[in-house]
Amino acid sequence: MLAYRHAFHAGNHADVLKHIVLTRVLRYMNQKDKPYRLVDTHAGAGGYSLEGQYAQKKGEYLEGIARLWDRDDLPELAADYVQLVKQFNAGGRLEQYPGSPAFAQMLLRHGDQLRLFERHPTDHRILSSFLGETKGVEIRDSDGFEGLKGQVPPSTRRAAVLMDPSYEGHADYGRVISSLREAIDRFAEGVYMVWYPQVTKLEAAQLPRRLETIAPKGWLHVRMTVQQPDAQGFGLAGSGMFIMNPPYTLHDELVELMPYLVDVLGQYDDASYLIEQKAS
Repeated sequence: MLAYRHAFHAGNHADVLKHIVLTRVLRYMNQKDKPYRLVDTHAGAGGYSLEGQYAQKKGEYLEGIARLWDRDDLPELAADYVQLVKQFNAGGRLEQYPGSPAFAQMLLRHGDQLRLFERHPTDHRILSSFLGETKGVEIRDSDGFEGLKGQVPPSTRRAAVLMDPSYEGHADYGRVISSLREAIDRFAEGVYMVWYPQVTKLEAAQLPRRLETIAPKGWLHVRMTVQQPDAQGFGLAGSGMFIMNPPYTLHDELVELMPYLVDVLGQYDDASYLIEQKAS
């Protein structure tokens, strides 16, 4: 939705999970010399001020990246992620949070390609100012669901896709499935990462099972629950990542990491995580 601004939620617990998974996928893909293409269908602004009015309105980052920032007991995966956030904050203080395009820009190599879709006019303008002149980066003011089919397969036959729409309406859930189904028909070998919110919507609960039915080979599903919905049943209890064709190392990495993340980010006694996979 064009009204959605991720700046309100930047650096929250959902971003922590999403960006750790993204970081691990890109680190894995970097192990091979052959270039690849990363497609971000809902890129956002690329970076966010945590001292601005949007982030300060609810202070969601305080229950996310801020809880990890100064810890000296970080597991390897969390330490790698936090170091990238610190790299984005040149002054040494937690003032900015990198969006997915910024994590990609820090990790992609010479010859790799970054394709970014963002329709919100303000976020598109900020993103273009940030990365628009970077070699290998293309930024498009168009619908990422529709645009994905034109991005796969790339000429290198290596690609990763991140899909994390706002889900503010009900339509996004169905569009995730239809867009991915078409992309998989064109390029079943890609790594497809789907973020989703853990909210009291039937569509959110059903999405992982629906994704299983279209996964071409193996898949991995990780979900982290950190807080209870409010008295009316609203609020972001947690979030999940569903990865098709995941790196074979990712499952064991997450098994080691998730108890720590739940312990540090959990906001109530029943905070928990789930990890499922189907090997290819």
